[in-house]
Amino acid sequence: MLKCLKELYIDAKNIVKKDPACRNVFEAIILYPGFHAIFFHRIAHFLYSKKLFFLARLISQIARHLTGIEIHPGAKIGRKLFMDHGMGIVIGETATIGDNCTIYHNSTLGGTGKDKYKRHPDLGNNVMVGSGAKVLGPIKIGNNVKVGANSVVLKNIPDNVTVVGIPRKNYF
Repeated sequence: MLKCLKELYIDAKNIVKKDPACRNVFEAIILYPGFHAIFFHRIAHFLYSKKLFFLARLISQIARHLTGIEIHPGAKIGRKLFMDHGMGIVIGETATIGDNCTIYHNSTLGGTGKDKYKRHPDLGNNVMVGSGAKVLGPIKIGNNVKVGANSVVLKNIPDNVTVVGIPRKNYF
């Protein structure tokens, strides 16, 4: 329990660090829907890992209603995820997100079909996904990648690259 609270505190401190409009940890905890979505996701993911699928999905849908952010309870999220503005973010069931990532509003980490197993992307550490970006399919996004606003990414991206456009183009 203490470890869980410490992780949430670290998430709140990360919001203060990354968002110049946020003045303190208390404000991040009370006012930021991205923090609330992470809080609910951690509970839902725990229940999902215990095979309590209905209860996990119920909590995730309540969180979606409250925050405008949809995170499937099966998604694996690392430390210090910052969802700026949050509204419209969708993170699919088999997605994984590394540490210290930033996702802006109206972005999707989604699938491209009805595959049964891995169907959502894996984000490395320190990845930034711009507003409105769509990262689709069972692809790998490397560490320190920046995905530009409204980009569509359908193929693997190596480390330390910025991608923009529809379809994405690499800028090293």
